[in-house]
Amino acid sequence: MIRKIIKTNDNWGQLITRLTLGLVLLPHGAQKMLGLFGGYGFSSTLETLTKQMQLPWVIAFLVIIIEFFGAISLIFGFLNRIWSLAIIFLFLGIIFTAQIEHGFFMNWFGIQKGEGYEYSLLIIGLAMSILINGAGKFSIDSLIIKKLNNSINLKKEVL
Repeated sequence: MIRKIIKTNDNWGQLITRLTLGLVLLPHGAQKMLGLFGGYGFSSTLETLTKQMQLPWVIAFLVIIIEFFGAISLIFGFLNRIWSLAIIFLFLGIIFTAQIEHGFFMNWFGIQKGEGYEYSLLIIGLAMSILINGAGKFSIDSLIIKKLNNSINLKKEVL
């Protein structure tokens, strides 16, 4: 089972895809988790998501964890299919709970009451590419799969 999860096409395109997604998500996760980049930090973000947005505590917690640790894991290429699936569900939730009523476009000129879902669709598209093809070159997943393959080859040689 773990082989299917970490299997990756060892190519440059997937490296670029996962680094783009990870590097775009990390500042958002750092806002929520650490209070960096003008964010509120873990406690205040959790309070905002549960009280103002009325999300269940566990969902609010997962939002913060997925955006922060998911982004870091994407950058390093660790368990990328799992994190990508989590990101897809997270951003589908964001679209349907906070963005769909504001239409497609982001609030570029500050005239809408909220953000549209175009950014979220881009995130979902990048995450789907990783879900389908894996982490790509220079990933921890790639190293793990190579070690598993080498250990299987050694066992075959011994037998």
